[in-house]
Amino acid sequence: MKSLVLKALIALGALCALTSMSRAAPPEPWELQPSMGYAYGKDGKTLAYKMGTKNADMLLKGAKKVPKGTLFFLGQNGQLYMRTAPYLEGDGSFSFGADE
Repeated sequence: MKSLVLKALIALGALCALTSMSRAAPPEPWELQPSMGYAYGKDGKTLAYKMGTKNADMLLKGAKKVPKGTLFFLGQNGQLYMRTAPYLEGDGSFSFGADE
């Protein structure tokens, strides 16, 4: 009897582990900070710059607001892309989730 209960507990534990592994972790928010500039350099590297108020008006000339609902991602070629079209399903899950 003990062995049957033990086997059932092991099976239940394995099932719980598999179930938790198959769930995608919730997305984590970016922590963008005021007075910081973030760049995607010509060499493909990402950079962060401490910014001040010097030449702030020049910085804003030609700048565009990023629309809400914009997705940024790296393509297979290493190029940075953005997508403003829908990328979430009706239930809030990511349309382009990990391959299973």
